[in-house]
Amino acid sequence: MNLILNIDTAVETASVCLAKEGESINFSINEDPKAQASWLHQAIAGIFQNTGFGMQDLKAVAVSIGPGSYTGLRIGLSAAKGLCFALNIPLISIGTLDMMAFAAKDEEADLVCPMIDARRMEVFTALYNKRSEHVILPQAMTITENSFSEFLSNHKIIFLGNGSKKLQTIISGNNAEFSPVQATAVHLASLSTIEFKKNHFADLAYVEPQYLKDFYTSPNPFAQKSSY
Repeated sequence: MNLILNIDTAVETASVCLAKEGESINFSINEDPKAQASWLHQAIAGIFQNTGFGMQDLKAVAVSIGPGSYTGLRIGLSAAKGLCFALNIPLISIGTLDMMAFAAKDEEADLVCPMIDARRMEVFTALYNKRSEHVILPQAMTITENSFSEFLSNHKIIFLGNGSKKLQTIISGNNAEFSPVQATAVHLASLSTIEFKKNHFADLAYVEPQYLKDFYTSPNPFAQKSSY
């Protein structure tokens, strides 16, 4: 029995899902991004209480590895790694954009383009065909009215995710459609089961979030300068 705990804290809406053979048997969601850290472990505990399974029954833990919120990614990965170390079970890492594209796989379109807001007019994005294969690899992109124009001229593209709202305001054309589909840990569960059966596991000691761009902080205006 493949019992996998799936954790997604990459974007504002976080979720966890306990899945058996790829099918969700219990699910919890949180829409307050400021409460992810305090919510996550309570949600995991609640899932096991609701199902009657124990953590010792887990065969693996899966986590959305990014891109996404810097804080959210660290919260999810830290929790997943901690469980895997404690239980001596493998970790499965799934790209957040891969998970989002999978959520829209049944949409009527030639291509699927998930987008995660990266502030200003920048998004984290990738482009997938109907077989969930990359047409454009995951990257940080500044969007304009000409974004994806070479594909939109001949292909219908479904855009989804919170970053797609920016594109919707500036792009035109009959081949661009926008989907309200929201990816959650339930979609992650389908992908993690496939990876589990292939024995595709992350290196627990060295796996890190896939930020796709450097993390910057504002300089502290009150920091004292060295006199040396």
